[in-house]
Amino acid sequence: MSHDLYLAQSHAFQLSRDLMVPVTVFAVDGEYGVLPSDEIDAGDDLEIVHEFFPWAAH
Repeated sequence: MSHDLYLAQSHAFQLSRDLMVPVTVFAVDGEYGVLPSDEIDAGDDLEIVHEFFPWAAH
């Protein structure tokens, strides 16, 4: 988890490109985390910030 959104987004983008899977940046209690999108369940209490797709141009 990180308090720096820019750092979390940077890691998420790179992780998405490395793994070639969608990756989600989420917020919980003022901190940001990154997970592959398929590991997030609908019932999780997360605020979704952004989702990165490896095949989309950024």
